[in-house]
Amino acid sequence: MIIISTIDKSLNLFFLVEQGISYAKLANLPPLLGLYSSFLPPLLYSVLGSSRHLGIGPIAIGSLVMGTMLGETISSTDEQHLYVKVAFTTTFFAGLFQTSLGFFRLGFIIYFLSKATLIGFMSGAAILVSLQQLKGLFGIIHFTGKMQIIPVLDSVFSNRKEWSWKTMVMGFCFLVILLAARQISLKKPKLFWISVVAPLTSVILSTILVYVFRSKFHDISQIGRLQKGVNPSSANMLFFNGPQLSLAIKTGIVTGILSLTEGIAVGRTFASMENYQIDGNKEMTAVGIMNMAGSCASCYVSSGSFSRSAVNYNAGAKTAISNIVMAATVLITLLFLMPLFTYTPNLILSAIIVTAVIGLIDYEAAFKLWKLDKIDFLACSCSFFGVLFISVQIGLAIAVGVSVFKIILHVTRPNTLVLGNIPGTQIYRSVNRYENASRVPSFPILGIESPIFFANSSYLQERILRWIREEETKIEKSREETLKCVVLDMTVTAIDTSGIDAISELQRRLSRRSLKLVLVNPVGTVTEKLHHSKILDLFQSNGLYLTVGEAVGDISSLLETSVSNG
Repeated sequence: MIIISTIDKSLNLFFLVEQGISYAKLANLPPLLGLYSSFLPPLLYSVLGSSRHLGIGPIAIGSLVMGTMLGETISSTDEQHLYVKVAFTTTFFAGLFQTSLGFFRLGFIIYFLSKATLIGFMSGAAILVSLQQLKGLFGIIHFTGKMQIIPVLDSVFSNRKEWSWKTMVMGFCFLVILLAARQISLKKPKLFWISVVAPLTSVILSTILVYVFRSKFHDISQIGRLQKGVNPSSANMLFFNGPQLSLAIKTGIVTGILSLTEGIAVGRTFASMENYQIDGNKEMTAVGIMNMAGSCASCYVSSGSFSRSAVNYNAGAKTAISNIVMAATVLITLLFLMPLFTYTPNLILSAIIVTAVIGLIDYEAAFKLWKLDKIDFLACSCSFFGVLFISVQIGLAIAVGVSVFKIILHVTRPNTLVLGNIPGTQIYRSVNRYENASRVPSFPILGIESPIFFANSSYLQERILRWIREEETKIEKSREETLKCVVLDMTVTAIDTSGIDAISELQRRLSRRSLKLVLVNPVGTVTEKLHHSKILDLFQSNGLYLTVGEAVGDISSLLETSVSNG
């Protein structure tokens, strides 16, 4: 067991090195910045964070969003210095935004990114990023800076003269190996270490091949010599005015939200597995401070990585000390091992990126959304196609807009239920959901699945009146007993003054039609508001009940008594 644990930890330490370099390339940044971002941020998080298993460093979604959004305006090759400056400034604003959410306890904002939105966004971005890696896998020198699927594919096929068969053969061979290793680990979770060691092995083998046959592989693009040493200061590269400031702020907010969403989700996942809790606001503040400090030390946006955390967990990590150990490993790499990456071909980084992001394409989840919720599927589709054909931020904005529209729709048009009695019981359930639930003659019963407040009070009032008219029409056609009483199940969580006014107006309108309105089971706070508003005086002694069964039984007895006396 000790030997296995030692191997797992070693894999974790080497894994974060190659991942840092690959994700930096995903963000169109120099490879060194990926390693710098794997050194200082984990150290700070180990002091400020609350998760015991979260592995800190660059993440796929943050890297690809930064690379995509910045790449639409600035060329990472022709304007590399400016690109790096904007990346550091973006990281600062991402951290500032994250810290603000934690400080002001505004973390609920990140939940406006619904799961459906993220599924579509990540799938679209993963496809786009995978296609962008054809530049490295084909050996293309001149490539488009645009981040839409059509320009990317056009750039691939319009530059066929630049395709290098040596690069293509080596790149796709390693890509097949990496995908096969990933597939093995997915089918047999106990062999997770195969997908962890495969990228590192591929980096080593490809580097050796290029070095040994460098005279024949001179046309294969390589990383080149990397500078040794710890994180240099980048505070002087931050800027707070100029034409690129709005781009840095916009990209910082988007990457900040997405990286924070993933980090907190990953942290909570492993916390639930080990039966402890993490502090959401503390996590936001920790990640935010980590990124603000990192922007001054040549780091770009970092957060909790699922892959690092999974390897961390499987390696037996129990405390945040694991982040300190990982940072120490990166420090050793920065100080002594950088020359080993000189001959590493860029094609292997492209292959690793494709393998990493392809797991973000979740077509099964999209199919499930289609079966369960069409509006969620619409949000997913908008996000997916928006990212592919328009841009990351517009696709995300459209999807968020659809999600917000769904919220507004549910708030302003809450579901109302016609309740019926389960034979042989005093239980009343929806007649549409329960086949054996039968309507009570002369006692239509309506349930409301929403708080009653200003946004839906008018709709609910009109909906109840329309429902009563429909009931009267049914009674007239079937020649049932006339409508005598309307029972309203008030098992709602809240009501405001507009809702109270709607109930009062509804009671008056029904009274003019000689119909009795009965309220059933209002919860504590709702009862208090109804009492303080004096509206309960309108219902007298037999207008408020604890259960539907009690209301139906009591009102039935009163009506029978009045008939017999009449």
